[in-house]
Amino acid sequence: MNMVMKAKYNTFEFVIEEDHPEVGVYLYVYQDGKCVRDFLQNDKATCTEIAFEEFGVPKELWCDTGDE
Repeated sequence: MNMVMKAKYNTFEFVIEEDHPEVGVYLYVYQDGKCVRDFLQNDKATCTEIAFEEFGVPKELWCDTGDE
């Protein structure tokens, strides 16, 4: 089961998705339907922090979409 979280802010869509436990958690940044950046981190909290620091995404915008 993969946890997936999403947020939309400005012209970007952000997706946090777990990979295998030994790999980590990805933060994907999409613009116009294309992935323009990705970050591999240890946990979702770090991903939301990067989204905030790099793109200004407020932490309350994130929604858990469950498994995808």
